[in-house]
Amino acid sequence: MKTTLKSLGLAAAASLVALPALAAEEVKIGVPSWTGAQAIAHVLGEIVTSRIGGTVEYVPGNNATIFQAMDQGKGDIDVHPDVWLPNQESFTKEYVDGKGTVTLSSNPYEGNQGFCVSKDFAAKMNITDIADLGRPDVAAAMDSDGNGKGEMWIGAPGWASANVNEVKVRDYGLLDFLEPIRAEEAVKTARIKDSIAKGEGYAFYCYEPHAVWFMFDVTMLTEPAYDPAKYVMVQPSDDADWYNKSMVASKDDLKQVQIAWSNSLADRSPAITEFFQNFALTAQDVSSLAFEISANGRDPAEVAKAWVEANSDRVDAMLGL
Repeated sequence: MKTTLKSLGLAAAASLVALPALAAEEVKIGVPSWTGAQAIAHVLGEIVTSRIGGTVEYVPGNNATIFQAMDQGKGDIDVHPDVWLPNQESFTKEYVDGKGTVTLSSNPYEGNQGFCVSKDFAAKMNITDIADLGRPDVAAAMDSDGNGKGEMWIGAPGWASANVNEVKVRDYGLLDFLEPIRAEEAVKTARIKDSIAKGEGYAFYCYEPHAVWFMFDVTMLTEPAYDPAKYVMVQPSDDADWYNKSMVASKDDLKQVQIAWSNSLADRSPAITEFFQNFALTAQDVSSLAFEISANGRDPAEVAKAWVEANSDRVDAMLGL
């Protein structure tokens, strides 16, 4: 009897010792401002909490902030949920290829980006190509503030793609007709809705996957085919004179979009890191998640929870079950 009690005591002690190891499975997920990234961040977090039993903290930040925190490896931010390449290549070259402090997942989804207008405005003004935005009649129809130039949203502050689009507006010869606007994505969404309701013209940076395709009847304009010789982009993180040293006069190539995490996470939370290595979504997944958040006003955590419950087989595969 004494032996049995002693064994039980040792077993209990061992289980108590094991508890901190389980508690150590925690992660801080960076959350950029665009809706797709918010959706993916919460899907990651939902799987970590509901299926791995870990703890999650969501930390808002732009690309530079998130990558710098992952590089430092102190656990301030452990993961970037939506890395668009080559848009964010300046960061991956520095931290993944150069310093080797960050890892990219090997299961990307495909992204496409360009410029959009509403289908009604495109039909009314006979707009099909990016060059059409440089027609005086089109520019005038997009001038909501009376300054003589039409407005075009090129992205949010801190977005690498907004830098690319600013160069594109110049190199497509549109600066005399259009004013490139940087603002948070919510401002763009509200402006699309307002312009359609009023029958006004409005052009904006758009990409797939995104909720906008479910929210409004919009069309992506054609651009000159991607040509690496005409696509030389220098980001501000590489050179202060990036604008003058860049030249972008063709459509973006199709993007590879994946998650990235700090290499230090493997030591702190191995189970979470193993899950990240297997994590995979499709562009359709991200568009539908973003739509629920943007158009239907649902909480990202609620949307993520519903997606995880509805896709248990896929989640099991990501977890190696």
